[in-house]
Amino acid sequence: MHTVEAGRRIALKNILFATDFSPCSNAALPYALSVARRYGARLHAAHVMPTKAEMVLMSPESWPAVAEEAAEEDKRIQAYIAQLEKQFQGLPHDVLTPRGKVADALAQIIEGREIDLLVLGTHGRSGVGKLFLGSVAEEIFRRAACPVLSVGPNVSCNPDGEIQFQHIVFATDFSEDSLAALPYAVSLAEEDQAQLALLYVVEQPAAGIADLEEFKASLMRRLQELVPPEAEPWCHAECLLEFGQQFAPPAERILEIAGDQAADLIVLGVRPVQRQAGAHHTPG
Repeated sequence: MHTVEAGRRIALKNILFATDFSPCSNAALPYALSVARRYGARLHAAHVMPTKAEMVLMSPESWPAVAEEAAEEDKRIQAYIAQLEKQFQGLPHDVLTPRGKVADALAQIIEGREIDLLVLGTHGRSGVGKLFLGSVAEEIFRRAACPVLSVGPNVSCNPDGEIQFQHIVFATDFSEDSLAALPYAVSLAEEDQAQLALLYVVEQPAAGIADLEEFKASLMRRLQELVPPEAEPWCHAECLLEFGQQFAPPAERILEIAGDQAADLIVLGVRPVQRQAGAHHTPG
């Protein structure tokens, strides 16, 4: 992923909306449309279809369902594309239907079309045709060579009006992977003049710290230094330093704080396989 300086408006020229036609995928579409309009980007929609080899590897019990679904696949795809075309009016766009493994196909599109942002909906249900399961989404997050905006399963498919991010939480541990996501948090906050909370959750203070208050103060200074002065007139930043509870992972505390902040968006970096920023919409 290209490095971007914090405080500089990010350039989103090509946005990829990945869908499996499910309600969870549909919940992500308004976010893809809104961001594309805001940044004047081209919107690419992709539905990855399974290969014949994948169908053969399915259990015999699932073959009738697979055969029935395959017979209706072309009709479903054409109907869905027609719906997308109506919603994409006024935006430069195209619709893609590659075959293959989801993560592989999306990775090829991201590279070939120079995608700047991938938008998708996630859910945990299983079954034929349900592609964006937790494990698949996790693979996409870690392999995508661009930022990923994921929309949780409890988000409304029909939000009122244009999507705006009023409260953004940027969670960091000051690592290189984490800080790669910072420019996107700052730029998105600037676009909507949003409240930006920079959050560091300390798992447990290191044993033997002589001056705990000075330790806290040094961490707070590091948070304050993350937002460049030129961004301050366009977004409202605050710094939050929290200490996690024993035996509770920092992720739980981040979600609690995002809830307290009424956050519209959580921005964070995801480690390996390739470095990328992951932008995650809070469920509900």
